[in-house]
Amino acid sequence: MSDLIRIAVDAMGGDNAPASIVEGAVMAVNESKEIMVYLTGDQEAVRKELDKYTYDADRLQIVHASEVITNEEHPAMAIHDKPDSSIAVGERMVRDGKADAFISGGSTGAVLVGGQLIVGRIRGVRRPALASIIPTDKGFSLLIDCGANVDAKPEQLLQYAQMGTIYLSNIMHIQNPEVRILNIGAEEEKGNALVQETFPLLKACSDINFKGSIEARDVPYGAADIIVCDAFAGNIVLKMYEGAASMLFKNIKAALLSTFRSKIGALLIKKSLKEKLKQFDITKYGGAPMLGLRGLVAKVHGNASSKEVKHAILQCIDYKKNDIQGKVAMAIRQEGSAD
Repeated sequence: MSDLIRIAVDAMGGDNAPASIVEGAVMAVNESKEIMVYLTGDQEAVRKELDKYTYDADRLQIVHASEVITNEEHPAMAIHDKPDSSIAVGERMVRDGKADAFISGGSTGAVLVGGQLIVGRIRGVRRPALASIIPTDKGFSLLIDCGANVDAKPEQLLQYAQMGTIYLSNIMHIQNPEVRILNIGAEEEKGNALVQETFPLLKACSDINFKGSIEARDVPYGAADIIVCDAFAGNIVLKMYEGAASMLFKNIKAALLSTFRSKIGALLIKKSLKEKLKQFDITKYGGAPMLGLRGLVAKVHGNASSKEVKHAILQCIDYKKNDIQGKVAMAIRQEGSAD
């Protein structure tokens, strides 16, 4: 049991908690014998859900947490005022070496604040960054930062590019991924002060494959493997992406069902359409890791399905085996010695 990868999962975080969280944990444990899962949350509520399933009880256990942090609470105050919350308990398990990773679909702000205050940053990392996989016409891209630091500095964006490169190379197996910085134009002289100050740092960094700027309109076409930006811009891109996709799928469905003739056409293309839309199912990539911490903290969507939770848990296996923390620490040390 000592060689198992230990993953703490916030059973109370998200719109569908604890039902979908518990189901996803059971699915993961039944699929992989390499993991041990700890569900942090109200013991009675979690046990009630677990009783619905068959699983290896030695590898799926409850760690009682008497408090829950809601999205309406101030993240920093909630982490301080609710030390027995399912988020704080799980992140302390990572800090204390009782878990290799923590996953939550709860308050993003609380997860991020707790990640920095409880788990702590890798020495030399200026700010950790939330890295999210987004679907594109070519497959996917990594958007970093998309939620952790709305006010970033050029040196932080440089580290985002380095950490994103390590993550994409080792976890998503993209060799020498292309890095671009989010900008309002392709020309080097375009952009605000942050972009213009960051651009030469990215050009001079030998650790990354920097290819210049990317405009927002080119993001869906997969024009970059890694898109670097501050969290203010990144979160806007992410939310716009989600909203536009939802709107398009809604209107496509409405058009296909609008007339008898279109319904016949819908039946004819149903199989091909479903296959194509699988390309845009990002739940198979698991959670968004908070890169730069001393242990893995990953965020899943608030409305995460059991499938997304399962993939987020299984993703931790590759993360641990590839020693992402160690590789980031090494890259940052080398950057510091170069300075």
